[in-house]
Amino acid sequence: MNLILEDYKKSLQKLEEILIFKKDEVVRDSAIKRFELCFDLCWKSIKAYAKKEGVECQSPRSCFKTAFQLNVINHDVLWLQMIDDRNKSVHLYKEESAEEIYLHLAEYKNLFKKLLEKLSGENF
Repeated sequence: MNLILEDYKKSLQKLEEILIFKKDEVVRDSAIKRFELCFDLCWKSIKAYAKKEGVECQSPRSCFKTAFQLNVINHDVLWLQMIDDRNKSVHLYKEESAEEIYLHLAEYKNLFKKLLEKLSGENF
């Protein structure tokens, strides 16, 4: 398995682990940081897969678009919302934003899992 894909798998496991705990400020903040790492490894896994397929993508948005075109992900507005949440979590930190992002993490986790399953089955 590709090293980046292995790291992606591990980061997803870490995200799943933290989401089991009862939410408090520490759990919320830890979950958001784990989401950030998982997000970065997610789009970089797509980038590596796309390159193997002869397609270049350089940013999360372009890689998600490419993944859709390569039939690796389904068209889902949650992918675009995920990009926005990732940007909010890194560039602007507010309590209300953190709460909002945390509420989306279970849905994002499911998208991450589907993508991992797809990429893992692609001999990549």
